[in-house]
Amino acid sequence: MITRIKAAFIIGYADGDHRILPDAELVHEDDTILFVGRGYTGPIDREIDAGLSIVSPGFIDLNALADIDHAIFDSWHGADTRLGLLWSEEYLRDHAPVFTPEQERFRREFALAQVARNGITTLMPIAAESYLDWCEDYDDLANTASAVEAIGLRAYLGPSYRTHVPYTDGERVLLHEDEQKGLDGLAEAIRFAKDHDGRADGRIRAALLPARIETQTERTLRLTRQAADELGIPVRLHAAQGLSEVETMLARTGLRPLPYLHSIGFLAERTFIPHAWTVPGHRHMPPEFGDGDDLALLAESGTSVIFCPIPSAHYGSVLEDYDSYRARGIRVVMGTDSAPPDMIRGLDLAMAMQKSSTADRAAAQAGDLFRSATLDPADALGRPDLGRLAPGCQADYFVLDLTGPHLGPYADPIRTMVLNADGRDINRVVVAGRTVVEDGEIVTVDTSDHRRRAQEFLDHYIASLSLSDHARRPTEELLPPSFPFA
Repeated sequence: MITRIKAAFIIGYADGDHRILPDAELVHEDDTILFVGRGYTGPIDREIDAGLSIVSPGFIDLNALADIDHAIFDSWHGADTRLGLLWSEEYLRDHAPVFTPEQERFRREFALAQVARNGITTLMPIAAESYLDWCEDYDDLANTASAVEAIGLRAYLGPSYRTHVPYTDGERVLLHEDEQKGLDGLAEAIRFAKDHDGRADGRIRAALLPARIETQTERTLRLTRQAADELGIPVRLHAAQGLSEVETMLARTGLRPLPYLHSIGFLAERTFIPHAWTVPGHRHMPPEFGDGDDLALLAESGTSVIFCPIPSAHYGSVLEDYDSYRARGIRVVMGTDSAPPDMIRGLDLAMAMQKSSTADRAAAQAGDLFRSATLDPADALGRPDLGRLAPGCQADYFVLDLTGPHLGPYADPIRTMVLNADGRDINRVVVAGRTVVEDGEIVTVDTSDHRRRAQEFLDHYIASLSLSDHARRPTEELLPPSFPFA
């Protein structure tokens, strides 16, 4: 099947970078792009005229929330209730998973459908662990792989694992260690990689996705590095994302997170560190955390940083600054890590945060941010067939409608997309040549009951927090509404 789509703007690719092609066309045969430009004269089986639209390479989201939203209830707490969202000592000793396997499967299906609607064609998932028995497992990610395959997305998958779980005694945040559980989780992740890498005609690839650095032992980190190298798959580790984490790692190892990872040989190509903002020189880093050039360690090793502006803003942190990281030779790629997983909103927020933090109107140019959501993550994954629209590349793209009255007039299509649009303006998404979203709706799976089931999931999730709260406070006390209900 040869498909031609015409649009007011095609974001093509030539000479190593994106190119804006007005009044152009994209032609692909099944999953492979044949032509990008004007005046194609070959055979056509299907014709699509997208009109006043942008045809863009699909976004690549390497920290995509494959879960039901939690920022609604955990991103605004003060000191009096914040500890109530952690496991209590009693709950740590005796608890069961909050949800049934069927409910957990649904939350994956719902979240991945949201990812697709927002023009994200390739993802690496992230999810909450607080409602699980300990961490993700093989079956959970096998179900995720099934949902990815059914919807038609492209994904890098693996169950998370950890050796420590945070809990509270009502006054402090503590870490309970069980290294064997982390080692068992790593073994499951390796088994998953061997069983599922290459599934769905190659759209599903494996990755090792350990949980945060402070929830690992040195043994699990070294074994993760070794396994990733032997299997030839990417690895992602959340690190340098908070001051308490830095304090923990200094007490445990005598080193800040990034120098510690460098010391054990963890930093490398195809390695991704979400957030990575707690480095010397940052305005919020206490001087007692020491000095040094942590960014040089990232640059020299080829490690990529995942910039997640939406959760950073929600939880009060900021990468400082995006342009200086890139100028140092660090590849910065984008993650949404939020619900909805609106990459366009994330790019807009990233631009605003960087302009504010640097007091520089020229900071975080739209073109650079767009590269960080397309070309740069593709290159970091070693996938020159993704993140760009060029002959021989995968037919992964979305169509963004510019006719909505809320958008108003348009100028440069990339700046218009980032500054004026959002994910709701995406009306068509194609992955490997297959239409996944049409007229803004998922067409590969039935999502008619998603809203109802997602609300039931969230209501259950919120109600469960009273059970794990150290003070066993009722929901209305632990999560008071913004205004009283009348």
